[in-house]
Amino acid sequence: MYNYNNKPILVFYETTKACDLACKHCRASAIEARLPDEMTVDQSVNFVKSIRNFGKPYPILILTGGDMLKKEGLEEILRTAYEYKIPVSASPAATARLNDESFELLKKYNVLSISLSLDGLRETHNWLRGYDWVFDKTMEAINTARNHKMPVQINTVVLKKNIMELPDILKLLITNNIRVWEVFFLIKTGRSIDFEDLTPLEYEDVNHWLYYITSYNMTVRTVESPIFRRIADEKETYHGTSLYRELIRKTHELLGLPDGKPHVHMEKTRDGKGIIFVSHNGDVYPSGFLPVVLGNVKRESIVHIYQNNDILRRLRNPENLEGLCGSCGYSDVCGGSRARAYATFNDIFAEDPACINTYNFIK
Repeated sequence: MYNYNNKPILVFYETTKACDLACKHCRASAIEARLPDEMTVDQSVNFVKSIRNFGKPYPILILTGGDMLKKEGLEEILRTAYEYKIPVSASPAATARLNDESFELLKKYNVLSISLSLDGLRETHNWLRGYDWVFDKTMEAINTARNHKMPVQINTVVLKKNIMELPDILKLLITNNIRVWEVFFLIKTGRSIDFEDLTPLEYEDVNHWLYYITSYNMTVRTVESPIFRRIADEKETYHGTSLYRELIRKTHELLGLPDGKPHVHMEKTRDGKGIIFVSHNGDVYPSGFLPVVLGNVKRESIVHIYQNNDILRRLRNPENLEGLCGSCGYSDVCGGSRARAYATFNDIFAEDPACINTYNFIK
């Protein structure tokens, strides 16, 4: 069994805040040029080398941003991870920089996979990402990745605006033989568009639908919605509201009935437990959506921070959770979104206001 107190599964590294897109919900509040406090190439390389001190199997290093393709010294960072046998995945932005040459660079250093964002059909995706060419560029990048035999994961943020396009996105994934879907739920951070967030009832319906569509041989992971694991663990018949029923109806219309049964491989991770985030300037957070600074890798080892920081130790123990999350029987399997608790109550241990149990209690 993986011991989350000793090391994470994933280390996210926000290589730069520089990005040529202008996404309305951007966690990083990305800008066109890099910031002056961005880690130097040498500092980045030293940080990557330090990951090896977690011991084998090493955590996977996720290079993100901004746009990681705009990171100065990217090839040196990739080369270091390759030489130190640290597994790497990449999360580039769908811009002109994502081309055959950049795919060849990623393949050269054995990058495992890339993740691309796709948040709806053309109009919706372009609206969210700030330009009218991004959808086409994203679909082009999917084709280019296929030509380079690079596995692709699709990331999607769920909004009121795109809920009914989720079955369309699912069809696009299946049509393009993409079987890993990471679904993000809004947190009030960066340029997050709060008015597009869902109600607890909508959270419940969408997460139940996500569980259902795993029966189409789709691996689904959620970000800042660990209630997905509670739903998968319950395995109860769900009828939901009209939203859930309409999502199911549209899915059947587009794809027919599934061949299999829902199946979820559940890692009991959450902010600071199994994942850790290193920002462009070296500051360490429990996750990219929970802006509580734990230390800085320019001054101390990522291993020491992850293993010894008191906030992280407390976050990883479900007995420290408060409110309904603390008294819930799924406090370990789920534990609620710590980032949403912090954004709502300024308390990382508070209950998750998006959970239907919280909604029913208040009601």
